[in-house]
Amino acid sequence: MKIVVIGKRTWVAILICLALLIVGLAVFLTAGDDTGEPAAPTMMRVDSYELNAIPVTSRLVPVYRVERADKTVALTIDAAWSADKTPFILDTLDKYGIKATFFLCGVWVDAYPDMVKEIAARGHEIGNHSLTHPHMNRLSAEEIKTELSTLDDRIEALTGKRCTLFRAPFGEYNDTVVSTIRDMGYEVVQWNLDTVDWKEGRSADTILNAVLPKLSDGSIILSHNNGYEIETYLPKLIEQAQGQGYRFVTISELLPEGERTVDSNGLCKPAG
Repeated sequence: MKIVVIGKRTWVAILICLALLIVGLAVFLTAGDDTGEPAAPTMMRVDSYELNAIPVTSRLVPVYRVERADKTVALTIDAAWSADKTPFILDTLDKYGIKATFFLCGVWVDAYPDMVKEIAARGHEIGNHSLTHPHMNRLSAEEIKTELSTLDDRIEALTGKRCTLFRAPFGEYNDTVVSTIRDMGYEVVQWNLDTVDWKEGRSADTILNAVLPKLSDGSIILSHNNGYEIETYLPKLIEQAQGQGYRFVTISELLPEGERTVDSNGLCKPAG
């Protein structure tokens, strides 16, 4: 049997190659997000409604606020889980004579079809909040279209109307998301005032103090249909806002008529 003797220089070369291989593997494994895909540089990811950060590098931005000069604001309510507080919300909106925009998720539509009909019957606006509540940034343009169109088919079957507004789950979006959805004829709508009512332990007073002092013409308020303190804070929010002279309308009523533009800060205003 022939014994091969590896010289010192050869061992050094082998060790260098192994070291380079290990470093390259480490860089590859840490370069992407938790999907294994390269990290997208076009936006600041928002993993919860608590962080409402407007991206500074994305070319396309949804509507965060509308340019108005008439003390008009919009209350929006996302529905993705449970429905036990929704009748209270609808009764409260009726009591104060206001209309809101409800952004509905597919699983909620499937679970509470009668409630979807009731929201529409009470004269409120319904927006598309995606079929499966995914991270939209991870979807292709075709997958994005499927998320919206499939849900709209179900909403139309219940209410007779298709949606014209979309809100991205987790507040996440990138250029592909915004451009694809706008090409479908929807407006992409975020918010500039967040109640963070999904967070347990956040008091009604804390919510009111976070929203009312910052309320301004064209504001869009984010609430949730099963927010922990919504039965306490919602009547107070409406009363105090109306006491300051504010009028609540749906998002479609808040948006400018005709052509519009959205600047890098998410301010929507008439084109030209």
